[in-house]
Amino acid sequence: MGSEMAAWLRQQREDRGWSKAEMARRLVQAGRAAGDTAVPEQSGMLHNIHRWEREGGISERHKLHYCRALGVHPSQFGPGTGELADAVAPGLSAEAGPPAPAAAVTAQRPAAVPGMAGPPPPASVRVAYRGRQEPTLGEFAVEYEVMMAAHEGSDHAAEHEQHGIGEATLEQLRADLIRLSRLTDADSPLTAFLETRRVRDRIYRVLDRRLWPREQADLYFLLGCVNGLMGHDARRLGYPDAADELLRAGWAYANAVDHDPLRGMLRAMLSANMYWRGRFRESSDLAADGLRYASRGPRGASLHLEHARAAARLGDLDTARRAVALAHAARDDDYSDDLVEIGGEEFALSLPTTYAMAGGALADTGDDGTAAAGELERAIGLYDEAPGPSGQHWFGGKALAGTDLALVRLRSGALDGAVAALEPVLILPPTQRVSSLTARLARVREELAAPVFRGSPQARDLGDQIDEFGREAVTTGLHSLSG
Repeated sequence: MGSEMAAWLRQQREDRGWSKAEMARRLVQAGRAAGDTAVPEQSGMLHNIHRWEREGGISERHKLHYCRALGVHPSQFGPGTGELADAVAPGLSAEAGPPAPAAAVTAQRPAAVPGMAGPPPPASVRVAYRGRQEPTLGEFAVEYEVMMAAHEGSDHAAEHEQHGIGEATLEQLRADLIRLSRLTDADSPLTAFLETRRVRDRIYRVLDRRLWPREQADLYFLLGCVNGLMGHDARRLGYPDAADELLRAGWAYANAVDHDPLRGMLRAMLSANMYWRGRFRESSDLAADGLRYASRGPRGASLHLEHARAAARLGDLDTARRAVALAHAARDDDYSDDLVEIGGEEFALSLPTTYAMAGGALADTGDDGTAAAGELERAIGLYDEAPGPSGQHWFGGKALAGTDLALVRLRSGALDGAVAALEPVLILPPTQRVSSLTARLARVREELAAPVFRGSPQARDLGDQIDEFGREAVTTGLHSLSG
């Protein structure tokens, strides 16, 4: 019967040419018109519709709202009741307007009050649920109010007493998250984005089920993580606005479950997005705010480094140097949480990437480049080693370190050293030429225009290679990216 009811509900909606969102709007309108103060918001009703049209199982309370929205009599609700297109119930309309007076209803059809248990009371004491009642309530009217309150309680309990997700499903979703973290590090950002969106859609479908609060909290945590990964990939693909939106969606879920490490991670991601957009003040402020939630371990190191990079570009060089030192101290801290256990650069910043980001920040402090070069050379050496216990390194880490090292060497006039540093960078496949890398190479290109390199065939050739690299980047030719 559940599947038949699901098919019937779907057919009634489609026959009227309504989307699920429109059906949800009309149901909310119908419930409120009937005085039902417990009717959910449109988004909650939309989740209900997804479930009802898949499984059936609609409660008596919501059947009444459907009758008002569809413009049918309760006796004609559901499969096997015949053609309903012309069977509009008295007092009901497809626009969920106000019901006709009780006398008019009685004259046309002496039916029971919708949803009332037992035989109908006399028309003189009938009441519309939660509101439109006769001036003098009789015994039957009181019984009706009490019974409807009881029905409402049992309906709500029935919708929540059975949880629709088992530990096996949760374990699979957690395993998917770990896999997605590795995929984000190792593969094309477009491939990672699309696969992460697929998993996110699956979590959305699971949320449509009846869940215990602890299960919902687990799913919100996962949604915070996957929205973060999608935002990270969107930024790498060159869609900063989409990245902002996805990261803020993740932030909403992190707040819902009050998860400080996740909030810290998302603040670091949003700070990085602002940094690569050239909005250094916002980047600095976001990183400082994130440190309120996570100041230790890989997460704390990541936030300190985002703060350092932004401070260096703002000209606050002492702050940048202090932040680099704090990042190394935080990274050396013996710390773990459920994000670190997931692994991957975004959840557990690796040691070589820590050195790479530190070198990039110091490269912008205006020093002689010795400290920056030391950090960057250390990073490249660690990237060349086999992955350690913390997992693999992300594919662009070594390339960004090489690009920053080339920048440092060009500023000291060492063109040969810059060419050597960029050799492994310029052979990256197009799918791994992400926006942060092309942006950093643009700064190298600007440095090649310095008077000291004017007229140098080697400098001109290196500039041509950088231009060609950018033309073949993964972000070139992409026009839309749906989140």
